[in-house]
This record gives sequence, structure tokens and C-alpha cells, in this order.
Amino acid sequence: MGQSQITQSFDFRVVIAGGGVAALEAAFALRAAAGDRVSVELVAPETDFVYRPLAVAAPFGKGRVRSFPVAEIAAAAGAEMSQDRIASVEVDLHTVTTESGRAIPYDVLLLALGARAVAALPGAVTFRGPEDERALVAVLAEARAGHPRIAFAIPSGTTWPLPLYELALLTRWHLSESLVQGAAVTLVTPESSPLGLFGHLASEEIGELLAIRGVDVRLDSSPVAFEDGALHLLRGGIVEADAVVALPRLEGIPIPGISANAQGFVETDRYGGVLGVDDVYAVGDMTAFPLKQGGIATQQADAAASAIAVRAGAPIAQEPFRPVIRGLLLTGGAAHYLRADPAGHESAVDLEPLWWPPAKIVGRYLAPYLAERVGIAETPIHEPDVAGVHVDVELEYDEGVLKPVG
Repeated sequence: MGQSQITQSFDFRVVIAGGGVAALEAAFALRAAAGDRVSVELVAPETDFVYRPLAVAAPFGKGRVRSFPVAEIAAAAGAEMSQDRIASVEVDLHTVTTESGRAIPYDVLLLALGARAVAALPGAVTFRGPEDERALVAVLAEARAGHPRIAFAIPSGTTWPLPLYELALLTRWHLSESLVQGAAVTLVTPESSPLGLFGHLASEEIGELLAIRGVDVRLDSSPVAFEDGALHLLRGGIVEADAVVALPRLEGIPIPGISANAQGFVETDRYGGVLGVDDVYAVGDMTAFPLKQGGIATQQADAAASAIAVRAGAPIAQEPFRPVIRGLLLTGGAAHYLRADPAGHESAVDLEPLWWPPAKIVGRYLAPYLAERVGIAETPIHEPDVAGVHVDVELEYDEGVLKPVG
């Protein structure tokens, strides 16, 4: 990558572009690792950080999407907040230009600008998050009114399929609770096994859960389009349905001054350094790392923050990005905790928390902060053992985390 030499100055200016999971985790991680050795400015157009993963539960009354002021989170992380949007990067001048025309100098720039979610399956309802809640509510209403065949389709190239499994399971639960006659829920996926990215153990258990709940699964099937009551598949064949709900495709967002691959994503090294550019890092969905997920984004942010802190003179060791995949699967019944370590070929599935706080978004710094905001302790009720965190009080899922009942 060719980053500049380590700087010992205690006035080391870091600009973070973005207001999502990766950006906020990076701000906390930088403060923890570098302390007052860095000054951090967070530049983001958002006023609120929206806890998006819980959007799957909102249409069913199983949770609600919470939001938190970005400025408050930035302040808690010791960062200055500017509500603006990065328009371009002048890497030779070490300056970013914003849409308002402001020129902001930096010693190091950390880009966390996310990706653009676009419809990937013609004719289907695309579920991207809170903005598509009404569309899903309408599908459920049509099902209750006599059109109860719903297919959930994972387009080819989707790397984080878990939300559609949640939607399928929650829909089957909802239709059963509503006593809908003739209900049929089908999950169509190009995967060779259900949620196979979590390993054989988790995949087998999730497959059994889907079967018990009455969700029909079509594996090794790539959806192409939905028209005239049929979901057409790539290798022929159809799935009859009254409605189809699909995940979006993610596209990179071009940034003048920063090169990207053919899909618009930025290539980085194992610390998040943008290849071929000095003093610029990128983390989260905007990077070329194939798995786009909040927990992965926080791990990338932590790695980049450790590298930046070392360059600012902090006496710590750099920690490269080593992905560990965690997913909290909402089912309409007991939530399932899934964890996989691709490097160690390890996987786990449990009905009890495998991490703490037991949130949808897992981040070393951001998750405890958000958990504290909604009244969850930063430490588990019991110390974790090799199987996870064992609790002996009743918990309920609300606002993105588990809370004690009563």
C-alpha cells in the first residue's frame, strides 16, 4: 500500500467519512487505541444512526427500529461531527472536499461510506430495510386476504442471506398465528445448504428449523424474475407464488479520487489501507471484501483504527482484519445465535447468547455503547464458557438486544 511513515505528533488529524456502523465503530476504536494522540472529525450527511438489522421484525410486531443521533454518538467517541457529505478526495493534497464546498485537510482519511442497495429481481418486492417496511406489510395483508403463497428469493451474488431467512420464518409464524388457510412459504436460494456460510453444524440445525416451521427450501436455485404468478429460476422451473420478496444487490458508490473495481468496491489490505493510495483507509460495505454485514464492518473498523493509532504513535500492536461471522437469527420463536470462524473452521449455534451484549450488530465498542443506551449491562449475567453465555433469567428481544423480562 505505501502508507506514509509513522507520525509521533499528538496533533494527528483523522477524518472519518460516514455515519454508519463502520464509521462509528472506528471513531470509538481510535479513541480507545490512540487517545489524545489523534483529533477525529466525523463527516456524515445523516442526522441519525438507524439500527437497520431489526427492520425484519418490525412488520410483524416483534421489535422496532431504533435510531440514535449521530452527533451524540460521535461526541461519546470524542469526535467532532460535521453534517456534510464527501464529494471528492484529493489524495495528493491530503484534502477532502464536501458537497457544501468545504475543504478538509487530513493526515489520515478513513472512508466508511457503505454501498447502494438496488433491486436485483424484476417483479419482486425488494426488502432493503426500514424504507421497505410498508411494502412487506402490504404483502402480509394480501396473504391474509386470500393470496397466501409467498416466496422469498435470494439473488445470485448475495453474500449476507440471513435477513431473508428471518423474513421467511417470521412470515410463516405470522400466517400461522393469523390462521391463514393454504399458506405456503418458500425460500429460494443459490446456496447449497441453508446458511452454509456458518458451517455444517449451524446449517443442519437451521435446515431442521425451516422444515419444522413449514418453510419449503429450494437450494441451488437462482431466481431470475417474478411474473404472472411464477418465480422463474435460472436453470428452468418455476415456483408458483402470489408475491415474491427479494434481497437487493449491493453496488459500490463512486468517489472521485479513489479507484474501485468493476463493481465499484474499493480494494484494501488486511488493515483497511486502500491499495495504491497513501494515508487512506476504507472499511465496511464499500470495500471489496465479499461479505457485507455490520459485524464484519466493525471488525474492519477495529483493524484500521489499530493501524492508524500506531501511525499516530500509540504504543499498541496493529491488529489485522480476521473475520469472525456472527448472526442473530429471529424466527418468531427463540432466537438462534450463529457464529463461524472461517480461519479456524469452527462454527457454533445456540439458543443462548454466544456474545455479549446479545445484539444484532456486534462491535467491540459500538455494541456496548448502544446496549447501555437501551439499558443492557456491558457484562454478561454469567461469565461465558466455551459454549457461550449462559443466563438463568427470562429474556425478551426488544430494540435490537435482549432485555430481562420484568
